[in-house]
Amino acid sequence: MSKILLEAPVFNLQAAMEAAQFGIDRLELCANFPEGGETPSAGMLRFLKSEVDIPVFVMIRPRGGDFVYSQKELMVMKHDIQLLGELGADGFVFGILDDRGKVDESACEWLLRAAGDKPCTFHRAFDASADLEDSLERIVHLGFQRILTSGGRNSLSEGLSVIESLLEKAKDRIIIMPGGGTKAEHVPILKKSGLLKEVHASCKIAKPSPNQFVNSGLSFSSMPLDFSKHFGVDPALVNEFKAVL
Repeated sequence: MSKILLEAPVFNLQAAMEAAQFGIDRLELCANFPEGGETPSAGMLRFLKSEVDIPVFVMIRPRGGDFVYSQKELMVMKHDIQLLGELGADGFVFGILDDRGKVDESACEWLLRAAGDKPCTFHRAFDASADLEDSLERIVHLGFQRILTSGGRNSLSEGLSVIESLLEKAKDRIIIMPGGGTKAEHVPILKKSGLLKEVHASCKIAKPSPNQFVNSGLSFSSMPLDFSKHFGVDPALVNEFKAVL
């Protein structure tokens, strides 16, 4: 059986560098963790490509919230694909739905053309779609290389049986990449089918910040700020996954 690839979503420079150092096979580079991922900066990608030698796939998502985009937002996404592609992105991660929860095939096809021959992942917009089986067939037809999914549930623990079904339905037509609260204990269950090829897991850990001062009366948003920590990658968690892949 061929090696199962381990991808990690990373939202800051430290996590990206640690993921590469600790043996992650591919990075999914994102910004804005609280929103579930948005398009990262061009500077971040350019710097990372000069520092790491593993593939870097880039999230293309102009904002948080739903996955129904205006024509102008789609133009932004196209420009981001072109710009970040020129800066060395090895692949792209995006997903677009229409207002009824179906895969927006025309919009996706337009962005796939912009990506050229670089592989594209349909992200967890898939989980937000109205019919997972219908979405699977549309995404296969469009030519995406993989689908990132928690089985239409909040976490992989809840969607495990759905993932097993999706692996069987997809067969070798497209990679079903489980992700969303992924634990090493999920891997042996999903490996039984012989169809598991890739796994998406953050392996994240909160690390203390060197910051020594906090203005207790300051907030930049409705979300409480925590200046005492930031997220990195836990080598022990990476090793847990490596042991079962």
